Amino acid sequence: MPERKKLLLRLDPAVYDALARWAADDLRSVNAQIEYALRAALKSVGRPVDRPTVAPADGSAADEEPDGD
Repeated sequence: MPERKKLLLRLDPAVYDALARWAADDLRSVNAQIEYALRAALKSVGRPVDRPTVAPADGSAADEEPDGD
């Protein structure tokens, strides 16, 4: 897994509280919610971020679907 960047972020307490409520509603951590919001904002201005693909541990191709047998 690629190394993640660490960032110190200072927020107005009201902004943090709103993010925390939103994160709880979506069953995410505040950190994951901030990343979600940033990705959505980047996508909305035409700068989407490609997610790195990680191969499954069993060695199968990541985009294969089960046969359903």
